[in-house]
Amino acid sequence: MSIETIYDAVLKGDAGTTETEVQAALDTGTPPEDILYKACIPAMEEVGRQFEEGEKFVPEMLISARAMQAAMGLLKPLLLEADIQTVGTVVVGTVAGDLHDIGKNLVGMMLEGSGFEVVDLGTDVSPQAFVDAVREHEPQVIGRSALLTTTMPSMGATIEALKEAGLREGVKVMIGGAPITQDFADKVGADGFAPDASSATRTAKQLVSVT
Repeated sequence: MSIETIYDAVLKGDAGTTETEVQAALDTGTPPEDILYKACIPAMEEVGRQFEEGEKFVPEMLISARAMQAAMGLLKPLLLEADIQTVGTVVVGTVAGDLHDIGKNLVGMMLEGSGFEVVDLGTDVSPQAFVDAVREHEPQVIGRSALLTTTMPSMGATIEALKEAGLREGVKVMIGGAPITQDFADKVGADGFAPDASSATRTAKQLVSVT
């Protein structure tokens, strides 16, 4: 029952042990923010590093992210109650016409595991729905994914919709997905491009100037 034990459980993707150890730590008076910032977030950062080094793969990232979610299920109400500040808010969604969600879900879990508040709009999200979400949630970043080349034009359409609504200057836009490239991101005017979930977390932090 320690910060190190929780760190190891998240790193290994052991959701059951993570949940048990987080509850035990809370029961003995460990502040929820200590568990989040000293165990959970560092563990997910290490997962991301190992993925980028080729030591972990997507299934293992998903398992660790689920362990992180188990921890957040216990920590989130307490963090909200204590008004602990998040790193920032990110709205995520798969663009209109695209129903693929595995990559988007992993990005959302990794972002949450790194201290962001995540608003997940799901799949087949229209440009107007992104605009409405920006108005409602006032995020610092929106993240959009596409797996189909036929849905890529929606990336640019969403940015144009944000401009027309007068919201573009107040939010950073990052995009990703199998067919997306840095060149395409530059062409549509995105602020960031992330080829995978680990880099999405790093890119989001850069966009909100968190190291």
